[in-house]
Amino acid sequence: MLAAIQANNLGVFEVLLLRWDHQPSPSPMMLQLQGGNIQPGPTNLRSMALAFQYAIEHTPNVDHTGTVRALGIAYAATGTDGPSAGGVMTVGFAALLKGDSINRGIAMTGTISKDGTIGPVGGIPDKIRAAAREGYHTILIPQGQRDDPRWNLTQLAWEFHIDIKEVGTVEEAYQLMTGGTLE
Repeated sequence: MLAAIQANNLGVFEVLLLRWDHQPSPSPMMLQLQGGNIQPGPTNLRSMALAFQYAIEHTPNVDHTGTVRALGIAYAATGTDGPSAGGVMTVGFAALLKGDSINRGIAMTGTISKDGTIGPVGGIPDKIRAAAREGYHTILIPQGQRDDPRWNLTQLAWEFHIDIKEVGTVEEAYQLMTGGTLE
């Protein structure tokens, strides 16, 4: 997960570790936060709940029982709020439920809506810097934000030797991040 912080223009890279116990209960399945050094705010929690629900609804061939535990970690303790990790959380939850792996080297930022649309976010240059610093070579951003007049992503892509791709839906992001299809 990529985040922009107000203290600098370097951004921060956060990891959400997910584990599913595959137990027969609870049914329906439950999401549980397990601490870590990232303290999510209320908007981030709502986005996570929407991402989890979307993943459940779009993995109909999965037995949705048990508990999914999420642990947020970053290289420095931080608080995070905002919906900009919704898209990548949706991909992560769906991949976990389907048993698909996330391809290495791909990061993403973008909100999630109930219809699976990836929505706009702020601080994209900071988030790209954070991903590049962590060795990511492909960064997925919301459709229509590459040519935003607030930033020059072409210059950043050249400077950091990365590929910036726009995605409009969770399905597109899922395909790029896993090589598979969501449903």
